Amino acid sequence: MSSAQDPFYIVKEEIQESIDKLQSSFQQWERIAPDTGERLNLTKELLASCESIQWQVDELDKAIAVAARDPSWYGIDEVELEKRRRWTSTARAQVGNVKKAVVAGKENGNSTSAMHRELMRLPNSHQPDKSNEYYDQDNDDFIASESDRQMLLIRQQDEELDELSASVQRIGNVGLTIHEELSAQEKIIDELGTEMESTSNRLDFVQKKVAMVMKKASAKGQIMMILFLLVLFIILFILVFLT
Repeated sequence: MSSAQDPFYIVKEEIQESIDKLQSSFQQWERIAPDTGERLNLTKELLASCESIQWQVDELDKAIAVAARDPSWYGIDEVELEKRRRWTSTARAQVGNVKKAVVAGKENGNSTSAMHRELMRLPNSHQPDKSNEYYDQDNDDFIASESDRQMLLIRQQDEELDELSASVQRIGNVGLTIHEELSAQEKIIDELGTEMESTSNRLDFVQKKVAMVMKKASAKGQIMMILFLLVLFIILFILVFLT
Protein backbone atom coordinates (compact mmCIF):
# COMPACT_ATOMS: atom_id res chain seq x y z
CA MET A 1 0.00 0.00 0.00
CA SER A 2 1.42 3.40 -1.01
CA SER A 3 1.86 6.28 1.43
CA ALA A 4 -0.91 8.23 -0.29
CA GLN A 5 -3.39 5.38 0.34
CA ASP A 6 -2.18 4.31 3.80
CA PRO A 7 -4.64 5.59 6.46
CA PHE A 8 -1.72 6.12 8.85
CA TYR A 9 -0.17 8.80 6.69
CA ILE A 10 -3.53 10.50 6.15
CA VAL A 11 -4.06 10.78 9.91
CA LYS A 12 -0.41 11.68 10.45
CA GLU A 13 -0.74 14.63 8.06
CA GLU A 14 -3.84 15.86 9.91
CA ILE A 15 -2.08 15.65 13.28
CA GLN A 16 1.07 17.32 11.95
CA GLU A 17 -0.99 20.27 10.70
CA SER A 18 -2.56 20.59 14.15
CA ILE A 19 0.89 20.50 15.79
CA ASP A 20 2.18 23.21 13.42
CA LYS A 21 -0.79 25.43 14.31
CA LEU A 22 -0.23 24.69 18.00
CA GLN A 23 3.41 25.75 17.84
CA SER A 24 2.52 28.89 15.89
CA SER A 25 -0.07 29.84 18.53
CA PHE A 26 2.43 29.05 21.29
CA GLN A 27 4.97 31.45 19.76
CA GLN A 28 2.28 34.12 19.68
CA TRP A 29 1.42 33.30 23.32
CA GLU A 30 5.05 33.84 24.35
CA ARG A 31 5.05 37.34 22.84
CA ILE A 32 1.94 38.47 24.74
CA ALA A 33 2.41 40.20 28.07
CA PRO A 34 1.27 38.17 31.11
CA ASP A 35 -1.87 39.01 33.08
CA THR A 36 -3.87 40.18 30.04
CA GLY A 37 -7.19 38.99 28.68
CA GLU A 38 -5.64 38.00 25.38
CA ARG A 39 -3.02 35.87 27.16
CA LEU A 40 -5.70 34.16 29.27
CA ASN A 41 -7.90 33.28 26.28
CA LEU A 42 -4.96 32.01 24.25
CA THR A 43 -3.85 29.89 27.23
CA LYS A 44 -7.23 28.15 27.32
CA GLU A 45 -7.10 27.62 23.57
CA LEU A 46 -3.60 26.11 23.71
CA LEU A 47 -4.49 23.70 26.53
CA ALA A 48 -7.60 22.54 24.65
CA SER A 49 -5.56 21.98 21.48
CA CYS A 50 -2.95 20.00 23.45
CA GLU A 51 -5.61 17.69 24.88
CA SER A 52 -7.15 17.11 21.44
CA ILE A 53 -3.82 16.35 19.74
CA GLN A 54 -2.74 14.03 22.56
CA TRP A 55 -5.99 12.09 22.12
CA GLN A 56 -5.39 11.77 18.36
CA VAL A 57 -1.81 10.56 18.91
CA ASP A 58 -3.06 7.99 21.46
CA GLU A 59 -5.59 6.66 18.93
CA LEU A 60 -2.85 6.42 16.31
CA ASP A 61 -0.69 4.46 18.77
CA LYS A 62 -3.56 2.02 19.26
CA ALA A 63 -3.78 1.49 15.50
CA ILE A 64 -0.02 0.85 15.36
CA ALA A 65 -0.35 -1.71 18.16
CA VAL A 66 -3.05 -3.54 16.20
CA ALA A 67 -0.89 -3.58 13.04
CA ALA A 68 2.08 -4.87 15.06
CA ARG A 69 0.20 -8.09 15.86
CA ASP A 70 0.33 -9.16 12.20
CA PRO A 71 2.45 -6.73 10.10
CA SER A 72 2.37 -8.91 6.98
CA TRP A 73 -1.42 -8.73 6.91
CA TYR A 74 -1.24 -4.92 6.64
CA GLY A 75 1.66 -4.98 4.17
CA ILE A 76 4.25 -3.40 6.49
CA ASP A 77 7.42 -4.57 8.22
CA GLU A 78 9.13 -4.00 11.58
CA VAL A 79 11.20 -1.10 10.21
CA GLU A 80 8.04 0.75 9.19
CA LEU A 81 6.41 0.00 12.56
CA GLU A 82 9.41 1.41 14.43
CA LYS A 83 9.39 4.50 12.21
CA ARG A 84 5.73 5.10 13.05
CA ARG A 85 6.34 4.60 16.77
CA ARG A 86 9.18 7.15 16.69
CA TRP A 87 6.95 9.70 14.99
CA THR A 88 4.16 9.34 17.56
CA SER A 89 6.71 9.63 20.38
CA THR A 90 8.14 12.81 18.85
CA ALA A 91 4.66 14.27 18.34
CA ARG A 92 3.67 13.47 21.94
CA ALA A 93 6.88 15.09 23.23
CA GLN A 94 6.29 18.27 21.19
CA VAL A 95 2.75 18.64 22.49
CA GLY A 96 3.83 17.80 26.04
CA ASN A 97 6.53 20.49 26.01
CA VAL A 98 4.05 23.13 24.85
CA LYS A 99 1.54 22.05 27.49
CA LYS A 100 4.12 22.18 30.30
CA ALA A 101 5.27 25.66 29.26
CA VAL A 102 1.70 26.98 29.04
CA VAL A 103 0.70 25.49 32.41
CA ALA A 104 3.82 26.95 34.04
CA GLY A 105 3.13 30.36 32.48
CA LYS A 106 -0.47 30.18 33.60
CA GLU A 107 0.53 29.49 37.22
CA ASN A 108 3.10 32.29 37.19
CA GLY A 109 0.55 34.65 35.68
CA ASN A 110 -1.98 33.84 38.37
CA SER A 111 0.58 34.55 41.10
CA THR A 112 1.56 37.87 39.51
CA SER A 113 -2.07 38.85 39.05
CA ALA A 114 -2.89 38.12 42.69
CA MET A 115 0.07 40.18 43.89
CA HIS A 116 -0.95 43.04 41.61
CA ARG A 117 -4.50 43.04 42.98
CA GLU A 118 -3.21 43.13 46.56
CA LEU A 119 -0.96 46.09 45.76
CA MET A 120 -3.87 47.93 44.14
CA ARG A 121 -5.84 47.58 47.37
CA LEU A 122 -3.20 49.43 49.43
CA PRO A 123 -3.98 53.11 50.02
CA ASN A 124 -1.58 55.69 48.58
CA SER A 125 -1.42 58.77 50.82
CA HIS A 126 0.96 60.62 48.47
CA GLN A 127 -1.45 60.53 45.51
CA PRO A 128 -4.01 63.35 45.29
CA ASP A 129 -7.67 62.35 45.26
CA LYS A 130 -8.13 64.14 41.94
CA SER A 131 -5.95 61.58 40.19
CA ASN A 132 -8.55 58.88 40.83
CA GLU A 133 -10.63 60.35 38.01
CA TYR A 134 -7.78 59.77 35.54
CA TYR A 135 -7.32 56.24 36.80
CA ASP A 136 -11.03 55.50 36.38
CA GLN A 137 -10.95 56.82 32.82
CA ASP A 138 -7.89 54.76 31.97
CA ASN A 139 -9.49 51.67 33.45
CA ASP A 140 -12.64 52.19 31.38
CA ASP A 141 -10.59 52.52 28.21
CA PHE A 142 -8.55 49.46 29.10
CA ILE A 143 -11.70 47.39 29.81
CA ALA A 144 -13.25 48.44 26.49
CA SER A 145 -10.08 47.55 24.61
CA GLU A 146 -9.78 44.18 26.34
CA SER A 147 -13.44 43.45 25.61
CA ASP A 148 -12.86 44.00 21.90
CA ARG A 149 -9.80 41.78 21.98
CA GLN A 150 -11.66 39.03 23.78
CA MET A 151 -14.49 39.11 21.24
CA LEU A 152 -11.95 38.79 18.42
CA LEU A 153 -10.19 35.91 20.17
CA ILE A 154 -13.49 34.15 20.76
CA ARG A 155 -14.31 34.34 17.07
CA GLN A 156 -10.89 33.02 16.16
CA GLN A 157 -11.26 30.22 18.70
CA ASP A 158 -14.64 29.25 17.25
CA GLU A 159 -13.14 29.02 13.77
CA GLU A 160 -10.26 26.86 14.98
CA LEU A 161 -12.65 24.61 16.91
CA ASP A 162 -14.67 24.15 13.72
CA GLU A 163 -11.50 23.13 11.89
CA LEU A 164 -10.60 20.76 14.72
CA SER A 165 -14.07 19.21 14.62
CA ALA A 166 -13.75 18.65 10.87
CA SER A 167 -10.33 17.06 11.40
CA VAL A 168 -11.69 14.67 14.05
CA GLN A 169 -14.58 13.78 11.74
CA ARG A 170 -12.16 12.97 8.92
CA ILE A 171 -10.15 10.75 11.28
CA GLY A 172 -13.35 8.97 12.27
CA ASN A 173 -14.22 8.39 8.61
CA VAL A 174 -10.78 6.91 8.00
CA GLY A 175 -11.31 4.54 10.95
CA LEU A 176 -14.67 3.43 9.53
CA THR A 177 -13.05 2.79 6.15
CA ILE A 178 -10.37 0.62 7.76
CA HIS A 179 -13.05 -1.31 9.67
CA GLU A 180 -15.06 -1.92 6.48
CA GLU A 181 -11.96 -3.16 4.61
CA LEU A 182 -11.05 -5.56 7.43
CA SER A 183 -14.62 -6.88 7.58
CA ALA A 184 -14.65 -7.49 3.81
CA GLN A 185 -11.31 -9.30 3.94
CA GLU A 186 -12.49 -11.44 6.86
CA LYS A 187 -15.58 -12.42 4.88
CA ILE A 188 -13.46 -13.42 1.87
CA ILE A 189 -11.23 -15.57 4.09
CA ASP A 190 -14.27 -17.30 5.62
CA GLU A 191 -15.67 -18.06 2.18
CA LEU A 192 -12.31 -19.42 1.01
CA GLY A 193 -12.08 -21.62 4.09
CA THR A 194 -15.58 -22.99 3.43
CA GLU A 195 -14.70 -23.81 -0.16
CA MET A 196 -11.48 -25.53 0.87
CA GLU A 197 -13.34 -27.62 3.45
CA SER A 198 -15.96 -28.63 0.87
CA THR A 199 -13.27 -29.60 -1.64
CA SER A 200 -11.44 -31.62 1.00
CA ASN A 201 -14.63 -33.52 1.83
CA ARG A 202 -15.17 -34.32 -1.85
CA LEU A 203 -11.63 -35.62 -2.26
CA ASP A 204 -12.02 -37.82 0.83
CA PHE A 205 -15.21 -39.28 -0.62
CA VAL A 206 -13.52 -40.00 -3.96
CA GLN A 207 -10.54 -41.63 -2.24
CA LYS A 208 -12.82 -43.97 -0.30
CA LYS A 209 -14.66 -44.97 -3.47
CA VAL A 210 -11.38 -45.58 -5.25
CA ALA A 211 -10.16 -47.81 -2.44
CA MET A 212 -13.33 -49.87 -2.61
CA VAL A 213 -13.14 -50.27 -6.38
CA MET A 214 -9.44 -51.21 -6.34
CA LYS A 215 -10.08 -54.00 -3.89
CA LYS A 216 -12.61 -55.51 -6.26
CA ALA A 217 -10.73 -54.91 -9.53
CA SER A 218 -8.04 -57.11 -11.11
CA ALA A 219 -4.46 -55.99 -11.79
CA LYS A 220 -5.35 -54.76 -15.28
CA GLY A 221 -8.46 -53.09 -14.00
CA GLN A 222 -6.42 -51.40 -11.27
CA ILE A 223 -4.09 -49.88 -13.82
CA MET A 224 -7.02 -48.55 -15.84
CA MET A 225 -8.61 -47.25 -12.70
CA ILE A 226 -5.40 -45.44 -11.66
CA LEU A 227 -5.19 -43.76 -15.06
CA PHE A 228 -8.84 -42.78 -14.86
CA LEU A 229 -8.41 -41.32 -11.40
CA LEU A 230 -5.30 -39.43 -12.47
CA VAL A 231 -7.24 -37.80 -15.30
CA LEU A 232 -10.11 -37.08 -12.91
CA PHE A 233 -7.73 -35.51 -10.40
CA ILE A 234 -6.26 -33.23 -13.09
CA ILE A 235 -9.75 -32.12 -14.12
CA LEU A 236 -10.75 -31.42 -10.52
CA PHE A 237 -7.52 -29.49 -9.93
CA ILE A 238 -8.21 -27.29 -12.95
CA LEU A 239 -11.82 -26.67 -11.88
CA VAL A 240 -10.97 -25.82 -8.28
CA PHE A 241 -7.76 -23.79 -8.51
CA LEU A 242 -7.68 -22.35 -12.01
CA THR A 243 -11.27 -21.17 -12.40
